[in-house]
Amino acid sequence: MKVFVTGGTGFVGSEVLRQLVAAGHGVRALVRPGSEQKLVVRENVEVRHGDATEPATLTEALADCDAVVHLVGIIREFPARGITFERLHVEATGNVLAAAQAQGVKRYLHMSSNGADPAGSTGYHRTKGRAEGAVRTSDRDWTIFRPSLIFGKGGEFVTMLADLIRKSPIVPVIGDGRYRLQPVAISQVAESFVRALAMPETVGQTYHLGGGASYSYDEILDLTGNAIGHKHVSKAHQPLFMVKPMIKLMEHAEHFPITSEQVEMLLQGNVCDTTAWTTDFNLKPVSYAEGIEGCFP
Repeated sequence: MKVFVTGGTGFVGSEVLRQLVAAGHGVRALVRPGSEQKLVVRENVEVRHGDATEPATLTEALADCDAVVHLVGIIREFPARGITFERLHVEATGNVLAAAQAQGVKRYLHMSSNGADPAGSTGYHRTKGRAEGAVRTSDRDWTIFRPSLIFGKGGEFVTMLADLIRKSPIVPVIGDGRYRLQPVAISQVAESFVRALAMPETVGQTYHLGGGASYSYDEILDLTGNAIGHKHVSKAHQPLFMVKPMIKLMEHAEHFPITSEQVEMLLQGNVCDTTAWTTDFNLKPVSYAEGIEGCFP
């Protein structure tokens, strides 16, 4: 099968490309000009220059493909550079769907996120939800994946936590640290995309992807610390009434590490019911405790 992939230079995209190639699929990756060096997997991957936000670069790029894996997404906006949830989630999805229809590519696999909802409390979740709506009302043979927080070697989440623990004698924690997360292993996320190509029973289904267990944020810090040889992680819990105003003031600076919306999503937690996913794909989710050790040399 020839598979067209968007977002192939990203963390998830790199693993999806690797598994697609390993499974014997032909792969065509949409890559913005100048970003070729970001492709971790190049052998047996055809590079097609383009941008999911520019419709004119898409239609011919999908020619002769059998399926689309659409992974493009962002977790933070930079409006001054044209990087917005509206553009990267809603418009890009519409563009890829239109191009797939124009080229007669029926199979469409979509990366969404846990909590996606057009009426959600954050712009991230609202635009993810609207993108899902476009997918569901299309005439493609679609499958939607809604992963929880994705972790794996080289991933931004585990790298950020490990750096914070190594550099800070006392790790700052927003709020009480009790909000729960259910991180899912990147290998299993990618595996699901690849296997779904040969599973017609997944057409029209939305799957929640999460790890084998949920943990409080404090527990996630402890597990990460253990994985890098820090047996005890000292924490300083920061009261929300102090933290939120400071973040609101500083979030527009591009190098400031977090935004108000990201804080809100963190405090909401990120857990899900994985029953449909584990049943249909016949797999056992890897927990963060089981997988974090393999993320570091």
